[in-house]
Amino acid sequence: MRADARRNRDRILEAARDAVAERGTDAPMELIARRAGVGVGTLYRRFPDRGVLLAALAEQYVHELMDALDRAAAAEPDAWAAIRTFVVHSVERSRGAIAAALAGTSAPQARQALTQRLGELVRQAQVDGAMRSDVGTGDLMELLNVFACHPGVIPERFLPLMLDGIGRRSEKD
Repeated sequence: MRADARRNRDRILEAARDAVAERGTDAPMELIARRAGVGVGTLYRRFPDRGVLLAALAEQYVHELMDALDRAAAAEPDAWAAIRTFVVHSVERSRGAIAAALAGTSAPQARQALTQRLGELVRQAQVDGAMRSDVGTGDLMELLNVFACHPGVIPERFLPLMLDGIGRRSEKD
């Protein structure tokens, strides 16, 4: 891909991310093009329809989550600390808006890779004795879903309490 085409694609995705976070998946394509600084024709050449644009946006978003998970795993002293850091990062308000908008959009391979990597950390945290053995990756994904995709259902102040409940220290053996 030519450098100018790559820049246009990146600008379109950035503009789409902001517009979708603000207005949902029905954000006008003209608004996205204007915010990206490209013509509507350029937008449609890169993304022939809204579904293609949303799929690309969802895939980019999941890859960003994967990068955040990898950064947390590299920066934190253990798997449980990495999981906590990743979860808190993932549900911050700006990410929550885009997560909510893209909740039904697919990026199956990217999501599978993210779930697999998170699962590795879950297993390691359990082996380390830092995470309850009866909590799995699916449980963490549901926690992310509630706090990122459905903000306000449960006040955000409960997230640390729920994470503490997942930690091994709270498990009664």
